[in-house]
Amino acid sequence: MSIRNNMQSYVKFLTYMIAVVLINIAGTTLFFRIDLTANRLYSISEASRKVVSTLSEPLTIKVFFTRNLPAPYNNIERYLHDLLQEYEIYANRYFNYRFYNVSLDNAGTDDEAGENQKIAKEYGIYPVQVQNFEKDEFKFQKAYMGLVIIHGDMIEKIPTITTTDGLEYRLTTSIQKLNNKISALLNLKNKVRIRLFLSSSLKIIAPYLKLKELPSLPKRVEEIVKELNAKMYGKLVFEYLDPSTDTGLEPELKKYNILGLNWPALSNGKIKPGSGFIGLVTQYGEKAISIPLINMVRIPLIGTQYSMADLNEIEDSINQSIESVININEDIGYLADHGTAGALPDELTNPLSRPRDNISNFRSLLSQTYSIRNVLLKDGTIPESFNCLIIAGPTKKFTDYELFQIDQYLMRGNSLALFMDTFNEITPPRDMQAFSGRRGPEFVPLDTGLEKLLDYYGVHMKRSYMMDKNCFRERSRVKTGGGEIPYYFVPVIKDRFINHAPIFMKNINELVMMRISPLELNNGRIKKNGLKAIRLFSSSDESWEMSGQINLNPIFIHPPPADEMKSQPMAYLLEGEFPSYFAGKSIPEKKTQDSEKDKTDKKVKKKRRKQTKVELAKIKSEGQIIPKGRYGRIFIIASSEILKNTMVDSEGRSSNVTFIMNVLDHLNGRDEIAVMRSKQQKFNPLAQTEPAVKMLIKSFNIAGLPILVIAFGLVVWYRRHSRQKRIRLMFQRQAPA
Repeated sequence: MSIRNNMQSYVKFLTYMIAVVLINIAGTTLFFRIDLTANRLYSISEASRKVVSTLSEPLTIKVFFTRNLPAPYNNIERYLHDLLQEYEIYANRYFNYRFYNVSLDNAGTDDEAGENQKIAKEYGIYPVQVQNFEKDEFKFQKAYMGLVIIHGDMIEKIPTITTTDGLEYRLTTSIQKLNNKISALLNLKNKVRIRLFLSSSLKIIAPYLKLKELPSLPKRVEEIVKELNAKMYGKLVFEYLDPSTDTGLEPELKKYNILGLNWPALSNGKIKPGSGFIGLVTQYGEKAISIPLINMVRIPLIGTQYSMADLNEIEDSINQSIESVININEDIGYLADHGTAGALPDELTNPLSRPRDNISNFRSLLSQTYSIRNVLLKDGTIPESFNCLIIAGPTKKFTDYELFQIDQYLMRGNSLALFMDTFNEITPPRDMQAFSGRRGPEFVPLDTGLEKLLDYYGVHMKRSYMMDKNCFRERSRVKTGGGEIPYYFVPVIKDRFINHAPIFMKNINELVMMRISPLELNNGRIKKNGLKAIRLFSSSDESWEMSGQINLNPIFIHPPPADEMKSQPMAYLLEGEFPSYFAGKSIPEKKTQDSEKDKTDKKVKKKRRKQTKVELAKIKSEGQIIPKGRYGRIFIIASSEILKNTMVDSEGRSSNVTFIMNVLDHLNGRDEIAVMRSKQQKFNPLAQTEPAVKMLIKSFNIAGLPILVIAFGLVVWYRRHSRQKRIRLMFQRQAPA
């Protein structure tokens, strides 16, 4: 019997062992992961999967990261490991990565780490300082935290990774950028010209300017271009031009704004007065980008100091300029006239208008994924090379012909991103302020002509500013009594007033607006036009309008009664087949400025026009106006402040930037990129609750939880006591008499 039991035990043991082995084999072949985070933070997006799964050439990611870094940097390395493993799961055979050990031992003698540090420096990855709290004191240590992406012969680097925010977005867009760059280079019909303008006369005064490297500059730049050319499939050509010997270069020097230097007689007349030029230009076709080679710093009492640009920076600058001139990114249009934000200088002709705020941060962030094409309506029609046109805060009126160009651009199935202002802020000079008795800026209603197009499509911008009790608040100084100053014209849009239904709005939890006007929808016209209007966000229930006499001084703004407050829409997305505003009308005439000769011949031309007017009227033209367009989109928000540097951070981490970029991606049909960018938005604001509810929750946390623990303990004690009592009674009944 015992032998039989032993055999059964052995059989069970072998069965369990076989089952464990089979489960492990199945686990290695049927691998799967479950990401339970709300935004799937630890799973790569569909766009990332597509990029790494369609690689056609080997791609290697080399990571240089110092080990055992203090928090929070140690989490970055762990996250990067997980992220690259996730890429590897969905990638094809061309994808691989490697982590390099760059951590020296305590004696600093690790040969492998030393070699790896040299490799990192060759790729342009240098250590940065991080703060470490150790033994009750703060210390600084150098750490490598960067990576390079090698795709074919091309290299893209992320030299410093100090946060996990947007890391997947940076990796995927860098890989996609390399793909686009290789395709663009292989399809070039001509070569990219790297042109060095350097006057030989500058070599004489180089020692006086402490520019010892200037005589050898042509050779060094040629070597840099030669190295880049080997990586760029032989598509580069280097040219050395000497303006001192070639006077025909003068027009190009002015065209490319090449730096010029002039000097008087030096060294008691040994060096004669002269001039010279120095600069580097990357050119392909009609597009060119200038790269400065000399840095100038003006120091009080000392004068101007000159220094040569770092050769490593020159290589990076050449590389970036090549990317710009060959158009490796998708094009996006930006209206650069009519006084728009960031407009060309000659457009700002009103001396009373305040200077337009800089939008350099926005343009810099936009240029990372798009090639910005400036559009001048006065030059003609809008090009067909891009799918979306941005119009940001125009202040000058559009002619009917220019409105016709915008209307027909939309009819061709393209998109418009309209950041409109309803008022123009004008600050009169001080003497005029004293004369008029009015201090501060004056807000003059704007009428650019675009308003009638929008009204026709079905959306109206109100002539007012939104005020909101849920707004930005600034703490005042103790000297002035302390407290907070509410800026009602800077509303903070909370989560429950944001529409998360559109996929590009999914993870936008809070926004900050400034000087924004409410929008009003004409539902009848929207329905008649067959359009779809999507409200993106609204003001809170404690908001109201300021119209008429606008005064944005916080001291003079007082909220109205609660019954006069209501939520109002602030941004809309219109989609559908838009009807043309000019359908059934004649094409507007293009107004041009007559030259002096035209004015003298005006009478003669007028007679000729009269003679031909009757005959021309008999000729009918068709097909010049598109009466109903293909499927297009319009994004409309009544404020351009959201694009300016005061609202857009240079690193692009704020929710405002994510919202803007996601909208533009949606208008360009790149929703998967928008989802990838916004999924790591870590700002999750708490839901707004009443003071009584807050007090109840606080009281429960302080007193309720201990009471629950005591109650639970009493229940457990009572159950145990009852069980012991039942057992005692059971044995008492079974005891013999």
